[in-house]
Amino acid sequence: MARVVVVGAGMGGLAAAARLAAAGHEVTVFERADTVGGKLGRHTEQTPAGAFTFDTGPSLLTLPQVFSDLFTATGAKLDEYVDLVPLDPIVRHVFADGTVLDSCADPQVFTARIGAALGAEAAADWQRLWQRAGRIWEASWRDILRRPVDSPLDVARLAWRLGDLAAIAPGRTLRGLGRGLLRDPRLRMLLDRYATYTGADPRRAPAALAAVPYAELAFGGWYPRGGLATLGDALLSRCLDLGVVVETGTAVAGIDAPGGRVRGVRLAGSAARVPADVVVANVDAATVHRELLPDPRRLARLADRSLAGFVLLLGVTGSSGLAHHNVFFPADYDAEFDAVFGDPGRGVPARPAPDPTVFVTVADDPLVRPEGHEAWFVLVNAARHGRSPGSVDWHRPGLADAYADRVLAVLAARGVEVRDRLLFRQVRTPAELAEETAAPGGSIYGTAGGLLRPANRTGTHGLFLVGGSTHPGGGLPMVTLSAQIVADRIGPA
Repeated sequence: MARVVVVGAGMGGLAAAARLAAAGHEVTVFERADTVGGKLGRHTEQTPAGAFTFDTGPSLLTLPQVFSDLFTATGAKLDEYVDLVPLDPIVRHVFADGTVLDSCADPQVFTARIGAALGAEAAADWQRLWQRAGRIWEASWRDILRRPVDSPLDVARLAWRLGDLAAIAPGRTLRGLGRGLLRDPRLRMLLDRYATYTGADPRRAPAALAAVPYAELAFGGWYPRGGLATLGDALLSRCLDLGVVVETGTAVAGIDAPGGRVRGVRLAGSAARVPADVVVANVDAATVHRELLPDPRRLARLADRSLAGFVLLLGVTGSSGLAHHNVFFPADYDAEFDAVFGDPGRGVPARPAPDPTVFVTVADDPLVRPEGHEAWFVLVNAARHGRSPGSVDWHRPGLADAYADRVLAVLAARGVEVRDRLLFRQVRTPAELAEETAAPGGSIYGTAGGLLRPANRTGTHGLFLVGGSTHPGGGLPMVTLSAQIVADRIGPA
């Protein structure tokens, strides 16, 4: 039996803790915040009309089998803890010309909807993309997403199957794949959006990210009644049932690893060391190598940071008629990416996008809003917080409120006027996400989408990484898979 310390109680950390405890290890979790869940946050706003509850992080659950496997592996059943509801549409896409396209988990039905909205040519093109994306998904699921990837040689195992290599098309971008297979610019825009699921620019993201829409549309989009944060509650409950000690409000100041071997961690404000044979760090890889166990060489090799998000939490009176998830696209998608990512190499700074894509979640769930009202989660892609050319200083006086006004005006221009029905609004910038979750710059997904991210096993014996900044990537299913990879590498007691 190993003494395991998990640093951070995000979903990756809790999943790792549950698996390791079920395997017989002694597990303690330290979380700097007062609540668990990390970016899977929750905010409740009390008003005279009643309570509004918002998920402040992920708003869509995909690949539910990953979570079912997690609970089964720890001796429980997922449906004993959460009530999952399938969504149809998964997402309602509203394009600048007014075209509406509802995605769903039935490939034939979705293809028919594409044909009805965009024409027979577009439907045929989507079928070709779907077949390609399916091959990418199968290769990724089999060889990458559930296995350790410590070096480019591990990715090269895909070359053993030439068909997989041809489908994944190393060196080709997601934008290039869309242009090659999709003639309708609206379908290309829909495909581009999935790069932002991993925090990346579709013009630079690998074509392999076509696996993302395949996973969403093949296995469906789901909503746990009460909100996504109930999944974090469920996993915390599972950890406690397994004997995991979870200490919130307790920050780890450093990892002790003399001679390249983990010996324990140091808590903030304390000279004492908590002994450990294994440390699982569910904090950003950059934070690990910059602060907890400084390693300039590893820090320098970290991949690009993902984009951030600008969020509005709105209490709305009446009913809007919106779907659960809605995406309102601009006419010029590239202008948004130019603004969000900037071009530091040419001295072009990042800035708030003047005409952004707007993502609106409106859960028809009486558990999260008073009768006769709606709780809106509004998200736009945003540049990271900072003072470099590739970021925006979101602390600049007046910027957050001015941009919130702009986002609501953009929604109104796209046919969704909500300003006259607001009971309240709260603004959350990338700066606040950075401060609340220790995500550098407020990067939603840690490192931007790509085939190579920091490995789960580090060069320090007994130190492992989980979470969105490490393999296999960001998003709830991926960080949960990172925990499975780490638990498998550590092994049973």
